[in-house]
Amino acid sequence: AMEKSYMSLFLLLVALSCTLAKEPPKKETKGPKETKETKPKLPQTLSRGWGDNLIWTQTYEEALFRSKTSNKPLMIIHHLEDCPHSQALKKVFAENKEIQKMAEKFVLLNLVYETTDKNLAPDGQYVPRILFIDPSLTVRADITGRYSNRLYAYEPSDAPLLLANMQKALNILKTEL
Repeated sequence: AMEKSYMSLFLLLVALSCTLAKEPPKKETKGPKETKETKPKLPQTLSRGWGDNLIWTQTYEEALFRSKTSNKPLMIIHHLEDCPHSQALKKVFAENKEIQKMAEKFVLLNLVYETTDKNLAPDGQYVPRILFIDPSLTVRADITGRYSNRLYAYEPSDAPLLLANMQKALNILKTEL
């Protein structure tokens, strides 16, 4: 009997953790009576503030797998939490409705650490930098920002260029299919 109750408890915990691990619904509507106590907002650890309504991957390996299997391009944002340039770009990225909408068409990964893949630092390990990888897992080194000394850097004022480059990454997909 003791074993059965442990097993029941174990299964309950598994079921509960599976339920909690599922992705939250896209749109959350808060009723007038709902307060912080009744519905705590789960921290969006993977978005790190780059867009809480977007689906972010946890690791580079997972992102590559998702890109390949979903046939969506991968967008990797390298940044640091304590870098003012990263913070400024993150604010524009997260608040720009067009960027957020277009980002839904990508497999997304934001990294606060460097990967061992040297292809992700074609011209150095600086932040912030944004690289695109197509579903054939080719780093699109041809999709660059406006700086010759940091090809994949974007500043807050570069939002239109970033949007154009996101479109370019999606167009490459269309022309290569």
